[in-house]
Amino acid sequence: MSLSEKISPAELEVMQILWEHSSPVSSTEIRRRLQSAKGWEKSTILTLIRRLLEKGVISAEKREVLYYSANVAEKAYADAQTEEIVKRLYQGSAKNMVASLYQGGHLTEKDIRELKELFQVEGGMNE
Repeated sequence: MSLSEKISPAELEVMQILWEHSSPVSSTEIRRRLQSAKGWEKSTILTLIRRLLEKGVISAEKREVLYYSANVAEKAYADAQTEEIVKRLYQGSAKNMVASLYQGGHLTEKDIRELKELFQVEGGMNE
């Protein structure tokens, strides 16, 4: 099972809270944030946390309450998601994905300019 398949959309909500902090986050804080933002019940949130623990993508530390940390970096997860999308929807071609974004009007002039600059810098390093 790939990293992109390991984390469900609901579990991703928990992960995003953990990624926002550089130190472990208490179960109380996770529950408070998700109950406020999503209206989820305590049992739902605890189930999501339990699943993430079972999958090994977070770890727990016992203090006055349980504190959780992400074992997977946000960038690693985003990279795995991107790779999966490129494989599944664009036959493994990142060029096709960028072309689709461009043709669909999803790239701003600023995005295009920044991509050109990135490619020029990267291209210059490989020559």
